[in-house]
Amino acid sequence: MGANAPHSKNMSRFIYINNLNKKIEKPANVLYGDGFFTKLRGLMFRPRLEPDFGLLLVGSKDSRLDSSIHMFFVSFDLAVFWINADMQIVDKVIAQSWKPAYFPKADAKYTLEIHPDRFGDYEIGDKVEFKDG
Repeated sequence: MGANAPHSKNMSRFIYINNLNKKIEKPANVLYGDGFFTKLRGLMFRPRLEPDFGLLLVGSKDSRLDSSIHMFFVSFDLAVFWINADMQIVDKVIAQSWKPAYFPKADAKYTLEIHPDRFGDYEIGDKVEFKDG
């Protein structure tokens, strides 16, 4: 599945995000979140996040504003990675629970939210690819 793969607005599907710059032994299995309600809810109200699970929020274009996140009603920290339409990591941060907002330093189309233990899985500048889960 490539960056321009058809969207699945009404179906939940899981993908892996492979790092093309370094091998990740067990990539996280993340929900491909391109539907309105998936993006609206995000990971709010979950009691915890499993180390091998995450969420990829999918925007319509590269944008700092559209790829920003908030952490209200998220009771755990997250490793957040922003990926542009060229499939390159443009920023990363450990987002703390209940913080108002996080914006990437550069325009991004995708926002990857995974367990904080996976913060070292991707670095700024790494290229990634999406694979069906």
